[in-house]
Amino acid sequence: MALVLELVTGGNYVPRLSCSPSEHLVELKHLLQRAPDFNPLRINVLTGSDSWHWSDQLAFWSRALELVADCPLPVSFETHRSRSFCSPWSMVPYLEAFPDLRLTADLSHWCVVAERLMTPELEPVRAMASRVDHIHARVGHAQGPSVAHPFAPEWAEALEAHRRCWGLFGLQRSAASCGPFTITPEFGPDGYLPTLPFTAQPVADLLEINGAMAAWLRGGALVSSDSSSIHSL
Repeated sequence: MALVLELVTGGNYVPRLSCSPSEHLVELKHLLQRAPDFNPLRINVLTGSDSWHWSDQLAFWSRALELVADCPLPVSFETHRSRSFCSPWSMVPYLEAFPDLRLTADLSHWCVVAERLMTPELEPVRAMASRVDHIHARVGHAQGPSVAHPFAPEWAEALEAHRRCWGLFGLQRSAASCGPFTITPEFGPDGYLPTLPFTAQPVADLLEINGAMAAWLRGGALVSSDSSSIHSL
């Protein structure tokens, strides 16, 4: 199976507030240098922090993209809570400042931050569309980063909103992108999948959910100008 390698700086998925931009950069450089040893199809990176001032963000991302330019593999940065790209409303200035920035779109995080579903009509979604090389296909909603089951009828509106955005990303992907356009079903157990009270038993089968999402995507759920270039991993 093809590997999408995920690199995380700052200690964990939620970065330590004590970790400075320069420390993130040291970690990122080290991880990017090691990454080719794993022969991945592409690299997804979670880096930066939502706690930094804009001037620190500018300096950090200028250097981070220089490090990526030296990497022989396709690299994209995830829209993730607690990271620099944590909010849809702060995304456009990054796109304007860094034309070479490539993204992994995980819109489920933005649903929580903005307390609304993301749709192709929203300015940040349209603005980022040509920059997206990889998608994390988890369906979020206004009050959480994951629905209990994406194909349950009560979550049809959320699924359709995500589907439309994902389809837009596939259609608008620019010539500047690298590697295949890829999608990873990413329903996960670590706080995402809801559980029953007192027993902590998951409300749905995680393997079934991810398998169903992969089959749905492979079955042509997304409209694309080049459907052969969309791969579900």
